[in-house]
Amino acid sequence: MSQTPPGKDEQANGEQGTALSAGPVVELTNAAFAYEGVVALDHVSLRAYAGEAVALIGPNGSGKSTLLRGLLGLLPLADGSVKVFGHQRRPGITEGIGYLPQQESTEPNFPISLRQVVMMGRYRRIGFWRFARAIDRLAVNEALEMTGLTARASARFGALSGGQQQRGLLARALAAKPRLLLLDEPFNGLDQPNRAALLATLRELKMRGVTIVVTTHDLDLARDVCDKVLLLAGTQVAFGATNEVLTLENLQAAFGDVQVEIDEHRVVIPGHDH
Repeated sequence: MSQTPPGKDEQANGEQGTALSAGPVVELTNAAFAYEGVVALDHVSLRAYAGEAVALIGPNGSGKSTLLRGLLGLLPLADGSVKVFGHQRRPGITEGIGYLPQQESTEPNFPISLRQVVMMGRYRRIGFWRFARAIDRLAVNEALEMTGLTARASARFGALSGGQQQRGLLARALAAKPRLLLLDEPFNGLDQPNRAALLATLRELKMRGVTIVVTTHDLDLARDVCDKVLLLAGTQVAFGATNEVLTLENLQAAFGDVQVEIDEHRVVIPGHDH
C-alpha cells in the first residue's frame, strides 16, 4: 500500500498532512451525554493522540455508539468537557473527522460506481455544481488503494460483496483526508479476506498519524490494532493500555453475568449497542 504523503497543493487546501500533533486529538474530561435530557453515558475521561487507535468495548446499551455521536457533536454534553483537535466540541463542526456508521443501506440496482461513491467523500471540498479537481481525483485514488479496492473502482457499488461495500464506505470517509476516524462496528459480518484488508488499512492509517476510535465487541481485534481500550457499561469502567484494561476482572465488571474467557483464541462478545 502506498504511503506517499500529501502534496503541497493538498496541504494548501487544508488537507491532512503527515506531521503529528503533540497534544491529544481527542480529550474527554468527566464527560456525560444525554438523549432528550436523559443521561445515557457519564463519567468518561480519555485522551487519544495522533496515530493511536482506541477500542470502545462494552455490552448492549453500554454507550459505545453514544460516545461516537458525542464526538461528532450530535448529542448534547450533559456534563464535563469534550475537546477535538484542542478545541471544545461544537455541534455541526465535523472538519477533519471521518465517520463510518454501523449500518448504511444502498439501493443495489442504483447505477453508481464505487469510484463515484468514494468521490462523495470529497463533496464538502468540491462544493455544489463544481467539477472534481485533480486533487479530488488523487484523494479518491489514494483512498481506493488504501482500502485495496483499486481494481473494483469502476464496478457498480450494488454489485460488490457486503465486505467490499463496507470497505468502499470506509474509502469514502478516507477521501476527505480525516485526522480523526470514528468507526462503529466496522468488522461486523466481514469474511476473513475483508477483515484482513480492513485491519491492514487501519494499521496504515495509524502510521500516517490518523487517530482512530472504533466500537467493537471483538477482543481479538482490540489486541490486534488498538493501543488503548475504553471499557464501558453506561459509565467508564476502565481506560488505558489495551493489555492493562482487558483483564478478566474489568470485563466481568463491564459485562456482569456474561461469561468471559481470556485465552489465545479469538474472544467475541455478542451484541451491539447505541
